[in-house]
Amino acid sequence: MSAGQREMPPPMGPYVNLKPSDFAQAKSFRSSDRVVMTYYFYWYDIYTKAHIIDPDGTDALTTHPPTLEDFSYKSVRWHKTQLSDMMAAGIDVALPVYWGAPSEHEPTAHLHWSFAGLKPLVQAAEELLKEGKQPPRLGLFYDTSTLQYNSWHQHIDLTTDFGKRWFYASIRDFFSLIPPRLWAMMDEKPIVVLYSAAFAKAHDQSCIDYVREQFAQDFGGRVPYIVREVSWRVQADNVYAWGGAIRPSVHGIAQLGPGYDHSAVPGRQPLIVPREGGKFYENAWLRILRRKPSIVAIETWNEFHEGTDIAESKEYGRQYIHLTRKYVDLFKRGVTPPRPQGKYTGAKSVEVVLGEQNQENGLRQVESGDGVTAAAVAGGKTCRAAQPTRFAGRYVYFIIDDTFKWADAMDVTVEVEYFDSAEGSFTLEYDSHDPTATLSGAYKRCAETVTLQGSQTWKTARFALRGARFANSQNADADFRIAVSAKEFYVRRVAVQRLSTNR
Repeated sequence: MSAGQREMPPPMGPYVNLKPSDFAQAKSFRSSDRVVMTYYFYWYDIYTKAHIIDPDGTDALTTHPPTLEDFSYKSVRWHKTQLSDMMAAGIDVALPVYWGAPSEHEPTAHLHWSFAGLKPLVQAAEELLKEGKQPPRLGLFYDTSTLQYNSWHQHIDLTTDFGKRWFYASIRDFFSLIPPRLWAMMDEKPIVVLYSAAFAKAHDQSCIDYVREQFAQDFGGRVPYIVREVSWRVQADNVYAWGGAIRPSVHGIAQLGPGYDHSAVPGRQPLIVPREGGKFYENAWLRILRRKPSIVAIETWNEFHEGTDIAESKEYGRQYIHLTRKYVDLFKRGVTPPRPQGKYTGAKSVEVVLGEQNQENGLRQVESGDGVTAAAVAGGKTCRAAQPTRFAGRYVYFIIDDTFKWADAMDVTVEVEYFDSAEGSFTLEYDSHDPTATLSGAYKRCAETVTLQGSQTWKTARFALRGARFANSQNADADFRIAVSAKEFYVRRVAVQRLSTNR
């Protein structure tokens, strides 16, 4: 049967066709509240060894729970322990990582555990409520990989009628299994966090609009609070960038985690971001606290495969539960950590001289997927040349030493010594507070643009950056980048000079 001929199955759970009275016991966060969320992986099952032992018999986990006894999505006791520990850590919202889809309704379907695990999770939360406790409310983390990998073997195009119905049915099924009194809502809207758009065959705004329209019909007039990952080219209620366990970020919602290690996952290239005894996690929190977001999402509560867990574990005990509570309390109080002191505190400028080996003095040039350079010689001087990548444009990225950053909003001049080798232009894009700039201000374009004429001479350009944030929000943790529109571009020296010590 072709995709367009399939009918969507009915909702999995009973909580549909809701009336306003069904929300009598529901609570909602306000957009002005400070909220902490975490991603809850509930796919483990000690009884079948699913997600615990790999098919070849090897250990599937990089880090491990403190015990394997009753370690299962089927266990109310296990869910209750996790929810209780989240309460101890100060977590407001648990986001079950959900692979449910219309194709997975049958008990024999590969991903049916996504549905089966929600009933005991709900029971665990209900028991905690009856005990007078306030467990984390439940939002949806929609793992969109099911748009490509599912039991119907369909690659879903979200611009088609079938694709939109699939998309909505996946979201509908989750909420149909959760009583509204347990929903995590923002401004009365149930929270839906979307994973990467890369798994969709195609997408556009119509799939989001369709979800909102259909959800309101089935769920008492409510519309979802949709959080898009940065890869979604749509309008949504908020935005985030997955990967906070590797590098903290703030794109509307702040993402952070304790580090990363997927050594136990077969077939992957090695990638380890060390925990540094907790220092990596603490530094991530300090960076986030300086940015003052209203929502923080922690990657993850218990993804033991990739070693991003902050739950109690055999390797780290309850260390990360305690660390989380420490920083959640600071976050809820609105505490801003003091700026680090060091070599460049009070310095008038920082610079980097570029070549085969860069000479760094408080400023560092870094490589990124869309910002690749190579050592070169131009006009008799050593330098670096911006290289083409699979991305449009050419970029050169820079990080300012933290001890030079004296304020939340900085006025600086940036000098760029460049070789005028070919016609074109370049400018700077910097991390700013401008909410209209790309990715919540991360890429504000400078007012000045330099025209390249191919004069074959070395020149110096100056750019005035007003109210710069410099919170490492760009690719590769950069604070600013040179954005080049030319076939060739050579840069030898970049310097950042403070204009005022009063900001």
